[in-house]
Amino acid sequence: MPTRANLVKNPSFEEGPFPIFNSTNGVLLPPQQQDRFSPLPGWIIESLKAVKFIDAKHFNVPFGLGAVELVAGRESAIAQIIRTEANKVYNITFSVGDAKNGCHGSMMVEAFAAKDTFKVPFKSVGKGKFVTVSFEFKAIAPRTRLTFYSSYYHTRTDDFGSLCGPVLDRVIVFPVA
Repeated sequence: MPTRANLVKNPSFEEGPFPIFNSTNGVLLPPQQQDRFSPLPGWIIESLKAVKFIDAKHFNVPFGLGAVELVAGRESAIAQIIRTEANKVYNITFSVGDAKNGCHGSMMVEAFAAKDTFKVPFKSVGKGKFVTVSFEFKAIAPRTRLTFYSSYYHTRTDDFGSLCGPVLDRVIVFPVA
Protein backbone atom coordinates (compact mmCIF):
# COMPACT_ATOMS: atom_id res chain seq x y z
CA MET A 1 0.00 0.00 0.00
CA PRO A 2 1.15 3.58 -0.55
CA THR A 3 2.50 5.53 2.43
CA ARG A 4 3.48 9.14 3.10
CA ALA A 5 7.09 8.22 2.38
CA ASN A 6 6.14 6.56 -0.94
CA LEU A 7 2.91 7.03 -2.88
CA VAL A 8 3.63 4.07 -5.20
CA LYS A 9 2.05 0.65 -4.67
CA ASN A 10 4.44 -2.33 -5.03
CA PRO A 11 7.38 0.06 -5.62
CA SER A 12 10.14 -2.57 -5.71
CA PHE A 13 8.10 -5.17 -7.58
CA GLU A 14 8.27 -7.58 -4.65
CA GLU A 15 4.77 -8.84 -5.43
CA GLY A 16 4.40 -10.57 -8.74
CA PRO A 17 2.96 -13.61 -10.47
CA PHE A 18 2.92 -16.93 -8.65
CA PRO A 19 5.19 -18.90 -8.64
CA ILE A 20 7.28 -15.77 -8.76
CA PHE A 21 10.81 -16.95 -7.99
CA ASN A 22 11.04 -20.20 -9.91
CA SER A 23 11.95 -19.33 -13.50
CA THR A 24 15.47 -19.15 -14.90
CA ASN A 25 14.22 -17.07 -17.86
CA GLY A 26 11.92 -14.70 -15.99
CA VAL A 27 8.17 -14.50 -16.45
CA LEU A 28 6.56 -12.63 -19.35
CA LEU A 29 3.61 -10.62 -18.07
CA PRO A 30 0.87 -10.07 -20.66
CA PRO A 31 -0.58 -6.62 -21.29
CA GLN A 32 -3.76 -5.52 -19.57
CA GLN A 33 -5.62 -5.74 -22.87
CA GLN A 34 -5.60 -9.53 -22.48
CA ASP A 35 -6.34 -9.77 -18.75
CA ARG A 36 -8.93 -8.13 -16.58
CA PHE A 37 -6.44 -7.79 -13.70
CA SER A 38 -2.74 -7.06 -13.93
CA PRO A 39 -0.41 -9.91 -12.94
CA LEU A 40 1.85 -7.24 -11.41
CA PRO A 41 -0.09 -5.88 -8.39
CA GLY A 42 -0.42 -2.10 -8.37
CA TRP A 43 0.88 -1.70 -11.93
CA ILE A 44 -0.82 -1.53 -15.33
CA ILE A 45 0.90 -3.18 -18.26
CA GLU A 46 -0.45 -0.72 -20.77
CA SER A 47 1.28 -1.72 -23.95
CA LEU A 48 0.88 -4.04 -26.89
CA LYS A 49 3.71 -6.34 -25.78
CA ALA A 50 4.59 -8.05 -22.54
CA VAL A 51 7.12 -7.00 -19.92
CA LYS A 52 9.35 -9.48 -18.11
CA PHE A 53 9.29 -10.04 -14.37
CA ILE A 54 12.70 -11.17 -13.13
CA ASP A 55 13.94 -12.40 -9.75
CA ALA A 56 17.16 -11.89 -7.81
CA LYS A 57 17.90 -15.62 -7.77
CA HIS A 58 18.50 -15.82 -11.53
CA PHE A 59 19.19 -12.19 -12.56
CA ASN A 60 20.84 -9.08 -11.21
CA VAL A 61 18.11 -7.10 -9.48
CA PRO A 62 19.08 -3.69 -8.02
CA PHE A 63 16.96 -3.96 -4.85
CA GLY A 64 15.00 -6.73 -3.18
CA LEU A 65 13.79 -9.93 -4.78
CA GLY A 66 12.09 -8.78 -7.99
CA ALA A 67 12.23 -6.21 -10.79
CA VAL A 68 10.75 -5.55 -14.23
CA GLU A 69 12.71 -5.80 -17.48
CA LEU A 70 11.29 -3.66 -20.30
CA VAL A 71 11.95 -6.06 -23.18
CA ALA A 72 10.05 -4.67 -26.17
CA GLY A 73 11.06 -1.04 -26.52
CA ARG A 74 8.22 1.47 -26.65
CA GLU A 75 5.79 -1.36 -27.08
CA SER A 76 6.24 -2.54 -23.48
CA ALA A 77 5.27 0.03 -20.89
CA ILE A 78 4.12 -0.10 -17.30
CA ALA A 79 2.12 2.55 -15.49
CA GLN A 80 0.53 3.36 -12.19
CA ILE A 81 -1.97 6.03 -11.18
CA ILE A 82 -1.10 7.64 -7.84
CA ARG A 83 -2.96 10.11 -5.64
CA THR A 84 -1.51 13.61 -5.73
CA GLU A 85 -2.54 17.17 -4.96
CA ALA A 86 -2.82 19.60 -7.87
CA ASN A 87 -0.03 22.21 -8.10
CA LYS A 88 2.12 20.38 -5.56
CA VAL A 89 5.71 19.35 -6.39
CA TYR A 90 6.73 15.70 -6.03
CA ASN A 91 10.04 13.87 -6.25
CA ILE A 92 10.30 10.64 -8.23
CA THR A 93 13.26 8.30 -7.74
CA PHE A 94 13.86 5.01 -9.55
CA SER A 95 16.67 2.65 -10.51
CA VAL A 96 17.62 1.55 -14.04
CA GLY A 97 20.13 -1.16 -14.87
CA ASP A 98 20.78 -4.40 -16.67
CA ALA A 99 19.89 -7.91 -15.55
CA LYS A 100 23.36 -9.38 -16.20
CA ASN A 101 21.79 -11.59 -18.86
CA GLY A 102 23.90 -10.72 -21.91
CA CYS A 103 21.94 -7.59 -22.78
CA HIS A 104 24.20 -4.63 -23.46
CA GLY A 105 24.42 -1.40 -25.40
CA SER A 106 22.92 2.05 -25.11
CA MET A 107 19.65 1.90 -23.24
CA MET A 108 17.18 4.60 -22.33
CA VAL A 109 14.19 4.51 -20.02
CA GLU A 110 11.61 7.24 -20.45
CA ALA A 111 9.46 8.17 -17.49
CA PHE A 112 6.33 10.31 -17.63
CA ALA A 113 4.67 11.99 -14.65
CA ALA A 114 1.90 14.58 -15.14
CA LYS A 115 3.16 16.75 -18.05
CA ASP A 116 6.85 16.06 -17.42
CA THR A 117 9.09 13.63 -19.30
CA PHE A 118 12.36 12.24 -17.98
CA LYS A 119 14.87 10.39 -20.14
CA VAL A 120 17.41 8.23 -18.36
CA PRO A 121 20.27 7.03 -20.57
CA PHE A 122 22.11 3.93 -19.42
CA LYS A 123 25.16 2.34 -21.06
CA SER A 124 25.05 -1.37 -20.30
CA VAL A 125 28.06 -3.65 -20.59
CA GLY A 126 26.14 -6.69 -19.33
CA LYS A 127 27.73 -6.74 -15.86
CA GLY A 128 24.62 -6.04 -13.77
CA LYS A 129 25.27 -2.36 -13.04
CA PHE A 130 22.50 0.12 -12.29
CA VAL A 131 21.95 3.83 -11.64
CA THR A 132 19.43 5.55 -9.41
CA VAL A 133 17.99 8.82 -10.69
CA SER A 134 15.73 11.44 -9.16
CA PHE A 135 13.53 14.13 -10.71
CA GLU A 136 10.81 16.53 -9.62
CA PHE A 137 7.43 17.04 -11.26
CA LYS A 138 4.41 19.21 -10.55
CA ALA A 139 1.07 17.46 -10.24
CA ILE A 140 -1.78 18.95 -12.25
CA ALA A 141 -4.67 16.84 -10.92
CA PRO A 142 -5.73 14.74 -7.90
CA ARG A 143 -4.42 11.67 -9.72
CA THR A 144 -1.17 11.40 -11.66
CA ARG A 145 -0.19 8.67 -14.09
CA LEU A 146 3.40 7.42 -13.90
CA THR A 147 4.53 5.62 -17.04
CA PHE A 148 7.84 3.91 -17.85
CA TYR A 149 9.08 2.43 -21.11
CA SER A 150 12.30 1.67 -22.91
CA SER A 151 13.19 3.77 -25.95
CA TYR A 152 15.12 1.08 -27.85
CA TYR A 153 14.94 -2.59 -28.74
CA HIS A 154 17.75 -4.87 -27.55
CA THR A 155 18.73 -8.48 -28.03
CA ARG A 156 21.14 -10.63 -26.06
CA THR A 157 24.69 -11.02 -27.38
CA ASP A 158 24.54 -14.81 -27.22
CA ASP A 159 21.02 -15.13 -28.69
CA PHE A 160 19.90 -12.51 -31.20
CA GLY A 161 16.36 -13.89 -31.10
CA SER A 162 15.84 -13.10 -27.41
CA LEU A 163 14.61 -9.61 -26.61
CA CYS A 164 15.97 -7.93 -23.52
CA GLY A 165 16.12 -4.43 -22.12
CA PRO A 166 16.69 -2.20 -19.14
CA VAL A 167 15.62 -3.26 -15.67
CA LEU A 168 13.37 -0.96 -13.65
CA ASP A 169 13.25 -1.19 -9.87
CA ARG A 170 12.43 0.72 -6.68
CA VAL A 171 10.09 3.50 -7.83
CA ILE A 172 9.60 6.07 -5.07
CA VAL A 173 7.35 9.16 -5.22
CA PHE A 174 6.97 11.58 -2.32
CA PRO A 175 5.91 15.23 -1.90
CA VAL A 176 8.65 17.85 -1.75
CA ALA A 177 8.44 19.86 1.45
